[in-house]
Amino acid sequence: MMMMKVPPRAQLLLFLVSLSSRMGLSRYIEENDAPDGLYSLLSLEQKREAEDFIFRRPLRCLDMLSTEGSFTFVASRPQLACATFVIAEPSEVIGLELSDVNIDCRAGDFIKMFDGWVLKGEKFPSSQDHPLASHQRYTDYCSSSAAGSSSRSSQNVAMVFFRIHGEDSGFTLTVKKLHNPFPCNIMSQSPEGSFTMVMPHQRRNCSFSIIYPVEIRLTELSLGQAKSNELIPQRKVWSACSGSGDYVELLGGNGVDTSHMFPVADLCFSLSGLAQMKIGCDNSVVRLVSSGNYINRVSFQYRLLDRDTLPKAPENSLDNFCSVE
Repeated sequence: MMMMKVPPRAQLLLFLVSLSSRMGLSRYIEENDAPDGLYSLLSLEQKREAEDFIFRRPLRCLDMLSTEGSFTFVASRPQLACATFVIAEPSEVIGLELSDVNIDCRAGDFIKMFDGWVLKGEKFPSSQDHPLASHQRYTDYCSSSAAGSSSRSSQNVAMVFFRIHGEDSGFTLTVKKLHNPFPCNIMSQSPEGSFTMVMPHQRRNCSFSIIYPVEIRLTELSLGQAKSNELIPQRKVWSACSGSGDYVELLGGNGVDTSHMFPVADLCFSLSGLAQMKIGCDNSVVRLVSSGNYINRVSFQYRLLDRDTLPKAPENSLDNFCSVE
């Protein structure tokens, strides 16, 4: 029997719903047309794949947006815990703007835009990797006037939280995508692809997060200091590379906060050959750490692992701390 191929964005949405259910967001589905809520979301994602000309549609209590346009939410009953995930291409940042807002802040309604994603109590990008403090990443419509009506992300993902009590209350969310010349802290929409991260003389950490178990192949790495010439599991070189100030680390875990993930390996040397590793976790990350003294660059490819190719060797496996089924 043939299995239906699920589009990459729908796979990502399924993961978010699965991950969010561990922190109580599963009730969003239960509160929003439970019999067909998730399937409607998937159908919308499939329609987006084929109908990019659709720029306006209703917004659901739990939703994911990957296209520019205007999305309007109107409450048919009290909606007390809603979230919208917004994702763009790796080389884009996201502009969010609220209009036609009809909510009662004094009654406990709110709309908050967040610079990044929050899942299971974890933030992406992590507090260590984001240029703003955690409280500065929130834009609260109810706590300010004009300043609370728009927000711009620092990376290719953003999020909107809202709570609305009154029937027929709501708002319109406009999503715009803007070019980012130096992408940093990226959430991949696809389990397969290639990317190059460049950090030009900035003291900043950049992560490329792939919410799938994948094989990662580093094809080029240019760092400020060369200290070795081989890829070694983290138990042997972790302290050496972290002290160098400029290095790349491969991480694995089942959440989205890189500071809570497990180090698989790190590299603090330049290479022009091929280094690869399989990471059998829900989330696989390439993280570039830069001191700001150099122009650092890392290029890599990644592809989805299936059950037959999940890592078996202890040195390449995260079986001890990842639940891979």
